[in-house]
Amino acid sequence: MASAPSPRVALVTGAGSGIGRAVALGLLKDGFHVVLTGRRPEPLAAVAEAAQAAGQHAWAIPADVRDEHSVQALFDQIEKRHGRLDVLFNNAGVNAPAVPIDELPLERWKDVIDTNITGVFLCARAAFGLMRRQTPQGGRIINNGSISAHAPRPFSSPYTASKHAVLGLTKTIALDGRDFNIVCSQIDIGNALTELSARMTQGVRQANGTMATEPMMDVQHVAEAVRYMAGLPLSTNVLNMTVMASQMPFVGRG
Repeated sequence: MASAPSPRVALVTGAGSGIGRAVALGLLKDGFHVVLTGRRPEPLAAVAEAAQAAGQHAWAIPADVRDEHSVQALFDQIEKRHGRLDVLFNNAGVNAPAVPIDELPLERWKDVIDTNITGVFLCARAAFGLMRRQTPQGGRIINNGSISAHAPRPFSSPYTASKHAVLGLTKTIALDGRDFNIVCSQIDIGNALTELSARMTQGVRQANGTMATEPMMDVQHVAEAVRYMAGLPLSTNVLNMTVMASQMPFVGRG
């Protein structure tokens, strides 16, 4: 009698709220065993408890993606418990105040860069290593980019710089992973309604200096897109996907 296939294992960073939470819940519905991580233990525990009550497999491990040792400890626990990782959704990210570059304190720049670039690198590096040595070899890394990986908003120098860097990292990992059956994708999200983006419904600075409200979309559509990407065989990759509120000012920014 053939043994049952091993469950697919996914890791979602920034999983306690917003896009990360929505994606984690979606992957759980698809049968993934999902590791939830982020800096705040309480929201992670709430997601894990709700999943377990529904008969799903979720495991909360608080970690700081900016810290090399914290990330290594996270992946050591994943490897010890599951022996493999099939999908990483590299989602954790932060923004900075919308101010002219000469008014931006260095510590706010560093916070964005450390989270949005170094954090993505550290998690991708650890995932790549585990996916490379596991049997069967391979896996999928999905980076949360942004519309800002392609077009900036006013007064967004650290965030825009970080997301442009993520785009370059995504392409490099996609290239370097070919010998090891590791694929890398990027999802660029525009105006998904979450706790953090709700302020945008009250008005956002535009390229011409005016303030305007912008259309928003349900975050569940982002989760559906990531679920699609995560469910593909490793022979197929969506290198870049843009999911946005249809009428937001992206194509015609400026």
